[in-house]
Amino acid sequence: MPFGGGNKCGCCQKTVYFAEEVQCEGKSWHKSCFLCMVCKKNLDSTTVAVHVDEIYCKSCYGKKYGPKGYGFGGGAGTLSMDTGEGLGIKPEVQAPHRPSNNPNASKFAQKAGGSDVCPRCGKTVYAAEKVVGGGNSWHKGCFRCAKCGKGLESTTLADRDGEIFCKGCYAKNFGPKGFGFGQGAGALAHSQ
Repeated sequence: MPFGGGNKCGCCQKTVYFAEEVQCEGKSWHKSCFLCMVCKKNLDSTTVAVHVDEIYCKSCYGKKYGPKGYGFGGGAGTLSMDTGEGLGIKPEVQAPHRPSNNPNASKFAQKAGGSDVCPRCGKTVYAAEKVVGGGNSWHKGCFRCAKCGKGLESTTLADRDGEIFCKGCYAKNFGPKGFGFGQGAGALAHSQ
């Protein structure tokens, strides 16, 4: 540990003190600096992917360093977040940011001295009730599908625009639509 308090952050190079430290690959990071280098989502030990000295969420890491070409999820039969800008297609305009329903708008009140705020109810999330998923911290009771209310786990959720859904509701509302989708193994069967 260098003289003067703590290790240096892998992002901002400032001193990282124990209470705000996240360690990854032998380096220290501030909790607030432990973000994907591309999309800026909050990361945790289950969502981080490291490449040399850079940290990414698994999705951005796969897009940047994953395999490419036929058979690796880039064809017509796969889901994609590609907006088509390379083909001259105008991307959809994102919905405006929805502020939390916390009536106190000060940054200090939103963070409550360094703790997280639940995006569903706008209240402080303490460590004993904290569940991390979709790049945010949630209360255990708020960690439910936004459509059907089903309880979620980090492995059974899908997130979109800061909201979390079970995989079934996500597929129904945001998945591909039209002939040939959602029929399972029998979709190609044709009897006469």
